[in-house]
Amino acid sequence: MGPERNIVLIGPRGSGKTSVGRVLAERLGRAFADTDDLVREAAGKTVEAIFAEEGEAGFRRLEAVAVARAAALRGAVIAAGGGAVEDPENVRRLRASGVVVRLTARPIVLYARVTADPASGASRPPLTGLDPLQEMEAIVLRREPLYREAAHAAVDTGRKTPGQVAEEVERAVGDALERWTGEGA
Repeated sequence: MGPERNIVLIGPRGSGKTSVGRVLAERLGRAFADTDDLVREAAGKTVEAIFAEEGEAGFRRLEAVAVARAAALRGAVIAAGGGAVEDPENVRRLRASGVVVRLTARPIVLYARVTADPASGASRPPLTGLDPLQEMEAIVLRREPLYREAAHAAVDTGRKTPGQVAEEVERAVGDALERWTGEGA
């Protein structure tokens, strides 16, 4: 795998982008960047505070800047925020920077992961007026076509450890790069 290409992880909340990304970066000796962390650092406040003060539109503006910063890296593992795929420019930047891998899991699994992690649940503001499980289902349903279109490969994360998923991501990236080489990309 070309060391200059980024490995970009996309998917909904709870799909494992951050935990898998950290394991993968360590395995491969690469830098790790999480766009939600970049947003928090730039704003000097939590995602929840950004949503409360600036709304989702304000958060998405900051996220676009964070995605541009992350995509400018070379040879990194990047965990993109769950909603980053809703902005076509974010998708263009991420795809141009490397191989995009979609992490998937059933909504009930995603919901269980988010609610089991107090830090995760507290830092993720509600995006709809629905109860948390219904919200997860609605968001996954709405974004799934965007994730599918943005990704070069997909890995299911259900009932797997971050290490197991990282191994599968590594294989999926290798397969995607072989297809590119075959297509002359």
